[in-house]
Amino acid sequence: MCNYPKAFEYYEKAMKTREKIMPENHRDLAESYSDMGQVHNDLCDYSKALEFYEKSRKIYEQVLPPNHPDLAVSYNDIGQVYNNMGDYLKAFEFYEKDLNITKKVLPPNHPDLGTSYNFIGQMYNKMGNYSKALESYEKSHEIYEKSLPPNHLSLAASYICMGLVYKNMGHYSKVLEFYEKSHKIYEKTLLSNHPDLATSYNNIGQVYNDMGDYSKALEFYEKSRTIYEKTLPPNHPNLATSYNEIGTVYFTMGDYSNALEFFEKSHKIYEKTLPSNCHNLATSYNNIAAVYNTIGDYSKALEIYEESHKLYKNALPPTHPNLATSYIFIGQVYKNIGDYAAALKALQSAFNIQQKTSEEGNPAFASIYSWLGRVYYSMKDYSKALNYFQKCLSINQKTLPERHPSIGITFSNIGNVYRQMDDYDQALLSHQKALNIQENVQCNPLEVATTYINLGETYREMKDYPTALIYYQKGLEIHQKKLPKKHPDLAVTFHNLAKLYLSTQQYDMAMKKVQQALKIAQEKLPSNHPYLLEYRETFEKIQENVNVDFF
Repeated sequence: MCNYPKAFEYYEKAMKTREKIMPENHRDLAESYSDMGQVHNDLCDYSKALEFYEKSRKIYEQVLPPNHPDLAVSYNDIGQVYNNMGDYLKAFEFYEKDLNITKKVLPPNHPDLGTSYNFIGQMYNKMGNYSKALESYEKSHEIYEKSLPPNHLSLAASYICMGLVYKNMGHYSKVLEFYEKSHKIYEKTLLSNHPDLATSYNNIGQVYNDMGDYSKALEFYEKSRTIYEKTLPPNHPNLATSYNEIGTVYFTMGDYSNALEFFEKSHKIYEKTLPSNCHNLATSYNNIAAVYNTIGDYSKALEIYEESHKLYKNALPPTHPNLATSYIFIGQVYKNIGDYAAALKALQSAFNIQQKTSEEGNPAFASIYSWLGRVYYSMKDYSKALNYFQKCLSINQKTLPERHPSIGITFSNIGNVYRQMDDYDQALLSHQKALNIQENVQCNPLEVATTYINLGETYREMKDYPTALIYYQKGLEIHQKKLPKKHPDLAVTFHNLAKLYLSTQQYDMAMKKVQQALKIAQEKLPSNHPYLLEYRETFEKIQENVNVDFF
């Protein structure tokens, strides 16, 4: 395990000694500055890392020819810091400088040239330009295939990089294909308990999780964990990653107690091994907060998200994408507790950050537009909601496969808006487009449940009560399997059923369902939450029709 404080101590001593005895532009001094930059980068102190790497670069530019390989390395080092800071355009600029030198000084099939193309591919992938990312990764891979043995570990890593692009595009079968190619190389070249083999099992587990095959995902994650627990110290960061991935599967499966247990195990390791200002610690907080948000403990979720946000603000530049994501998370919680002004403020902050670092059509904007649409929908501003959902859909359709689960969610959201605008034909069409995706690809069952319930609402308003009941029951069945008994989303479904039974004059059933909704909402939502007020109104309407005392 890296001992960064000790490394820092030795590198600093060497640097100070060289500063005393060497000219200020001596090449060895550049190496010392580079070493210091590396340690600061590993410690997540990116401004300091950049300061030292820039000192090193200035010396190299003075004493070396413009196409010297060491200058290429210096550009690459600076690119990595900007990459970690989330400034992908600046990182791309330095990675391209590295590539331009490398192309001039090395043979066309040299492995280091493949590595330079690999870094360019990373930036295109992070900036959402997936076709360009694949193009660069394939150039890199072609070089590796020509210059390296067929079972070289760099080839295995190359397959993973290409798989990551397909993952972002939602092509999960293609991701699995590349990850399995990578895994075969690891199995042939590494010992059966090698940590890199565990990482490979972890990658495959991620794909199965994305595909909704949770038992298979857990199988691979457990293989990974077994290796890590046998070969690594108990506080190694890779073990924390393993616990985090297992927690993610349980979270997706709706097993929130197990999810929380593994997220907290992971977080304890990070607290012991990472610097207190490291942004990876903030990401760990986010996972825990996501559980509390999902189970309806919004005050706890908000508390943890805000703690995470403080870490991001202290550790990252003000335009880092992780800060934008943090604002989105905070906005989600405010939306859930009905504080729409605060939600819009947080989402606008996310938008402002994204606008400074990416072009308008970047996939990162889709999430912001989606949540803005949801907030305006909850505020009953349907024209604005529709506008943002359509912006989200436009980006997703340009950047994702036509049957990507995210497109299904957006169609369902658009269907909801049309229903509220009394355009039932468009509502049904949009919901059916959602189901055509969700019922034919592997996705989160809760997404399908939401569409079923949305369809139920549409048919109820169209007074087609038998069809509405069918879709409500389909949605309720999934919710009862996947959510805690007191989850606020269950209250929404019970309330929808109460309205249906009220419309069909089945007042006893209506009262039973609205009481179930109220019982959950009174425990889980603030007293002034719009949903709770709506449930009480429905209760009063039912009470007007039947003489039942409130519990």
